[in-house]
Amino acid sequence: MPVDPDPLHDDTPPPRPRWLGWALVVFMVLVVLGVLNVGWRILQPGPAAQALDAAQQAHPERAAGRALVEASDCLRCHGLERHAVGPGFRQIAARYAGRSDAATYLAGRIREGSVGVWGRTLMPRHPQITEAQALQMAQWLLALPPAEGGVLLNQ
Repeated sequence: MPVDPDPLHDDTPPPRPRWLGWALVVFMVLVVLGVLNVGWRILQPGPAAQALDAAQQAHPERAAGRALVEASDCLRCHGLERHAVGPGFRQIAARYAGRSDAATYLAGRIREGSVGVWGRTLMPRHPQITEAQALQMAQWLLALPPAEGGVLLNQ
């Protein structure tokens, strides 16, 4: 059977305009640049991290406590200023700042856990942390500088 040369029966799609391909390439480049910009901004240290670094330089003996906090699961529930599952570290430091036995009390709370101290939230026990490590963590927490303006953020 011969092929019908009639253009009305041609099944090939019409050619796409060339500018459409370039528009897609430009759009993808802009998306990649936007993602890289957001990633770069996220990785930049904020004022809270700079305050922590300044406090650590003022008290280098507290660096071990900070390292223990960062190595444990504390950051899953606590932030520096934000209230996630548990209170922020600065909120804890502000609450116990005037207490004479604050470091030993907080070290005990780290190891034994607590319920009802900050509402109905449960803080799990951490028996794998030694008493000396818990004390270092509590001393680091209590040495945190106050929030800017003296106001604790609840973000």
